[in-house]
Amino acid sequence: MDPILIVALVVGLALFFDFTNGFHDTANSSATAIATGALKPKTAVLIAAIMNFVGAFLSTAVAKAISVSLINEGIDIGPELVFAGLTGAILWNLTTWLLGLPSSSSHALFGGLVGAALAFAGVAAINFPAVLEKVVFPALFAPVIAGLAAFLATRIAYLMTARSQSSRKATGIGTGRSNFKVGQVFTSSLVALSHGTNDAQKTMGVITLVLVAAGLQPTGDHVEWWVIISAATAIAVGTYMGGWRIIKTMGSGLAEIKPAQGLAAEVATASTILASSNLGFALSTTQVASGGVMGAGLGRKGGAVRWNKAGQVVTGWLFTLPAAGAVGALSAFLVMSGPFGIIADLILVVSVSIAIFQISRRNRINHSNVLSEVEGASEVIASPRQVRKAAAEAKKKASKKVTAKKAPKKSAATKSKGGK
Repeated sequence: MDPILIVALVVGLALFFDFTNGFHDTANSSATAIATGALKPKTAVLIAAIMNFVGAFLSTAVAKAISVSLINEGIDIGPELVFAGLTGAILWNLTTWLLGLPSSSSHALFGGLVGAALAFAGVAAINFPAVLEKVVFPALFAPVIAGLAAFLATRIAYLMTARSQSSRKATGIGTGRSNFKVGQVFTSSLVALSHGTNDAQKTMGVITLVLVAAGLQPTGDHVEWWVIISAATAIAVGTYMGGWRIIKTMGSGLAEIKPAQGLAAEVATASTILASSNLGFALSTTQVASGGVMGAGLGRKGGAVRWNKAGQVVTGWLFTLPAAGAVGALSAFLVMSGPFGIIADLILVVSVSIAIFQISRRNRINHSNVLSEVEGASEVIASPRQVRKAAAEAKKKASKKVTAKKAPKKSAATKSKGGK
């Protein structure tokens, strides 16, 4: 098969993975804002799509780390390896999306590539020290750090806005609830921006890796502009499609999220991801976001994490690397059989993808029912004018009640005289 054709197929498959990454990880920035009513579902995913697109242009540190560090230089591996690795990543992403599990698209990608590399060239192909430093260690510590930060931020937020229980049960006026919702609009946008700076770059790194492997680009860490633009577009379109199944899990499955918790989780998530992106750590934004949600869930007095669902999510994390790696290795053996193997592998990806989408239609989840089980989820943030109007009406009602209590009551004698 013509090498240029193989490269074109790999680039197309990489962009399809980027698309699945987008709708698989939409929940990272949108779920808490939707769950608290800060944003309408469609508005939330539109903002997330735009910010993901912008974020992809801010840095290429992660792309450079992947393209340079993942596979040892000098190993004679062609685009076929990347093709096989992407197969494992895509199929695992679609499977976990169908199950509503917020697993790591990053780990699916790394697992698929490592599995394919082991099948092609053995252990010598993998740069294990770099993988440990840039991928494994951040994956272990980042969710914990985000969870602790969200826990502390939630506690601080509730201490700063403490009000009487009766006041909190009213319209939310004077409790800081509406302010937290306004804040969530900005923090959810920041999470989406940070997701673009981290996850879109992984696809850039993969495409750069295959261009170098095919001899179409000199060895190094340079990322072409057309690669950046295409990766940014693919992840933005995927994000706008809305991964509603995973939004449902993140928004209501892990913990009951109130506005203060949503704000805290998003601040912790965005800070962790942006810091890691600047350092070139290719961490899992999904794991960081999930850690932030669980930390925020524990931070509110009386709040709790649904540990059964959390256990399912963590199990998905543990299986992601080996499962994607196994599919990547099997795909590699198929691809190594020649052009017919590559075609068969491509047909397999397309067929399984279509089958998964067809199965998902039996229990469709979309913007209209994504948070149907969340109490008050349909209460979208009020405009400043609506807030002032509600406050004035509440004040007027309270004034009438006070006036009624102070008014002298008519005596029975007066009432009888009036009757005569």
